[in-house]
Amino acid sequence: MNKKLRLIYQRLYARFGPQAWWPADNPFEVIVGAILTQNTNWLNVEKAINNLKERKLLEPYKLYKLSHKRLASFIVPAGYYNIKAKRLKSFLKFFINNYQGSTRKMSLVGTPRLRQQLLSVNGIGPETADSILLYALDKPIFVSDSYTRRILSRHRLIRENASYQQIQDLFMQNLKPGVELCNEYHALLVRLGKELCLKTKPKCKICPLK
Repeated sequence: MNKKLRLIYQRLYARFGPQAWWPADNPFEVIVGAILTQNTNWLNVEKAINNLKERKLLEPYKLYKLSHKRLASFIVPAGYYNIKAKRLKSFLKFFINNYQGSTRKMSLVGTPRLRQQLLSVNGIGPETADSILLYALDKPIFVSDSYTRRILSRHRLIRENASYQQIQDLFMQNLKPGVELCNEYHALLVRLGKELCLKTKPKCKICPLK
C-alpha cells in the first residue's frame, strides 16, 4: 500500500506540479475560508472573503463584534450564509476565549488535543477541522474529502463506504507524512477530482493514474 500511495503522488505531481494550496494571506484567512468552503466552490468563497477584506473586517475581534445579520450579509456569495455566519461566530467565540484570537498560540497546542477542541465547535466537522490544522497551523494531518474518496474507491484502495477516519488512517499509517506531503497530496487529489476524475463521465483515457 505504501508503494501504491507514493506512486499515485509521484504521477500526480509529475502531471500537475506543485499546487501552492491554501491560497490566503495569513492563517486566520485560511480558517475563515475552511469554514466558508463547506458545500460550495472556492470561487464563491473568494468573493465572500474579498467582501470582508474590502471592509477591513478580516480580523478575529472585528468579525466577532459584527452582528449576525451584518456578517451574514457580507458572506452571501459563499451560500448558506445564515448557517455559515452562525458557524463563524461559534468558532470566533472559541478562538477568542481560548487563544485570544492568536493562531500562533493555537499552533502551540498538540494536534490530538487541538483537533478535539475544534470538533467540539458547532459546525466544524472532521474535514474542516483537519483543513484548519494542516493549512492554517502546519500540523501534519491528512485531509480527506469527496474527491479523495472517489479517486481511491475507483482504484480499489478503499471501499466506497469507508469512513473519514479509515481514509485518513490509510495515508497517515502507510506514509507517516509530514506537513508538506499532506498539503501537496491532498491538493493534487482535489485537482485530479475537479479536472479528470469527475463524478460523472470521468476522463479516464487521459488520467495520469490510468
